[in-house]
Amino acid sequence: MTTLSDDLSGCALAEVPEPVRRTGELLVRVRAASLNYPDLLMTRGGYQLKPPLPFVPGMEMAGEVIESAGNFVAGDRVVCGTRIGSFAELVACSAAAARRVPARMDFATAASIGTAYLTAYVSLVRLARVQAGEWVLVHGATGGVGLAAVDLAKALGARVIATSRSAEKLAIVARDHAPDATLPATGFREAVKEITGGGADVIVDPVGGDVFDESVRAIAFGGRLLVVGFTSGRFATVATNLPLIKGFSVIGVRAGEYGRRFPVLGAENLDAIWSMAAAGQLRPRVHKTYELADWRAAFMAMATSDLVGKLVIKV
Repeated sequence: MTTLSDDLSGCALAEVPEPVRRTGELLVRVRAASLNYPDLLMTRGGYQLKPPLPFVPGMEMAGEVIESAGNFVAGDRVVCGTRIGSFAELVACSAAAARRVPARMDFATAASIGTAYLTAYVSLVRLARVQAGEWVLVHGATGGVGLAAVDLAKALGARVIATSRSAEKLAIVARDHAPDATLPATGFREAVKEITGGGADVIVDPVGGDVFDESVRAIAFGGRLLVVGFTSGRFATVATNLPLIKGFSVIGVRAGEYGRRFPVLGAENLDAIWSMAAAGQLRPRVHKTYELADWRAAFMAMATSDLVGKLVIKV
């Protein structure tokens, strides 16, 4: 990435120097790296993290250890979050942030778990403190974070309503992840209130805009509305009389920053996610894999939301 642009014109495949491994870091041969919406935003300069140019995008990857550190040895299969740099053949990453890929899990699936499920976990467990039996409304349920939130909420014993703009893609979510109800992305207010008996206890919103506006009318008294992102392109606002009257909270979610601010809890979050993954309690969905040479097609699929689950680039 040499320049920021809205059309990916500043991105190209290039030969760059191999990463220099610092103390406490692993050198990893990347086998798969998943694409996240913030990766797309960073190419436009529209994300809160703005790396100095030039940089290699890519927030998470899975691969094989070449040079070891910590409790890892050469040949170990690992997954690690990197913030940037994962769309490369070699990556240096913190051994403390790495986790072993569960047995029988392939690299593409492993690479698709970290960011999406970490966001879902911090949202539902740390911030919303969701309880079994509560109603969780998940918007953008066909995207990476949305689908992870549906999956995790069900694993936690919550009752889930999933929404999406695409009935076809929502049918895939219903088939594979069994939410308790599915609804269109607009005009859901009255249906949510009827299904839940008054409103959703927790709302996970990676969409923003009109979806957020309607969500404040579909939330239960004492509910928690989680602001995860703004894929609609519009930041929403809320009149403060509404949370006062309905007693609900609006909570911002930055899962990575949560771990950086609270490193002990951050490590516990990762341990919990990978423990659940190893036990088969999580069911991540890889929508499609792309070769590194086809990176542009992957980014365009992300830009048009042409996916159910995660997009992965094989390196």
